[in-house]
Amino acid sequence: MADLRSDTVTKPSEAMRQLISHAEVGDDVLGDDPTVKSLEKLIAGMLGKEAAVFLPSGTMSNAVALRTHTQPGDEIVVEKSAHIYVYEGGGYAALCGVSIALVEGDRGRMTPLQVSEAVRKSAGSLGHFPNGSLVCIENTCNRGGGTCYEQSEIDKICATAHELDCKVHMDGARLFNAVTYSGVSAKRMVRDCDTVSICLSKGLGAPVGSLLVGDLQSITEARRWRKMFGGGMRQAGVLAAAGIYALENNIALLEKDHNRCRELAENVNRLSKFSVDLDSVQTNMVYINTNDPAEKVVELLSAKDIEVLQISDNTIRAVFHLDVGDDDLNNAISAFKTIDVE
Repeated sequence: MADLRSDTVTKPSEAMRQLISHAEVGDDVLGDDPTVKSLEKLIAGMLGKEAAVFLPSGTMSNAVALRTHTQPGDEIVVEKSAHIYVYEGGGYAALCGVSIALVEGDRGRMTPLQVSEAVRKSAGSLGHFPNGSLVCIENTCNRGGGTCYEQSEIDKICATAHELDCKVHMDGARLFNAVTYSGVSAKRMVRDCDTVSICLSKGLGAPVGSLLVGDLQSITEARRWRKMFGGGMRQAGVLAAAGIYALENNIALLEKDHNRCRELAENVNRLSKFSVDLDSVQTNMVYINTNDPAEKVVELLSAKDIEVLQISDNTIRAVFHLDVGDDDLNNAISAFKTIDVE
């Protein structure tokens, strides 16, 4: 069975499990877990930042970042299909007390001009406006099809935000997919971002965990919010060890995911009952438009041992990851071709 629903379905490899089983641990809330400390130091160095904090999930990492950079009554700017807005349960409102300005980007990507026009400031508005204090970039853009920002656009958005006295947070859940696609180093890509969230449990293959990375002051504040949000963990080294293995071994495997994804997209796009925006297929996911109801297509594919995710009435998503090989790719292509003529 090929599970293409998400790259979150990956399972730890035997080598990763071995590292987990021998991890040195301590109480991370007390600052005593050496493996967590090593993971945080590793990712901070990779991104050229001063510090990092280990969290249970990407959603919590984003929530902690938002709360670190904002005050209740502020406003954040995000693209309308961003994970922070669509898939995090309204946490920006419930946990941070902020309103949200939505930007309609191109395949999930905002422009510097759109950001500039979306930022509102309380000063000078006679108290009518919230205070825009944070701009959030998602890279790669999930609902955009796994698309990536051009580096020049990231730089300009950061410059625009900072000129408007806003911080910049990058939801980089799949940052290393963007790095793999663009050829830009992670350190350069996030140079001007104030904080960055990295997910270890998607394409990198760790079972649990995300990292929030930034300057020392922001991460010190983030640790306080992690505790308040219930994210403090004790002997978390068993999880951090998996993260270290993922960062040291699995980034190099992402290019294979991208290549397999592109091959599926091109094959499916040639079929009569399906279509794909090939320009959006840049990394490890493909959004497929279906003539038949998506629910029916999901069922037909499942009967052929291919699992995909329904996104809307006529859209499904397939995501490639390290647990999907060439045989799985070929089986998926065959399944789509069979459905196309049924």
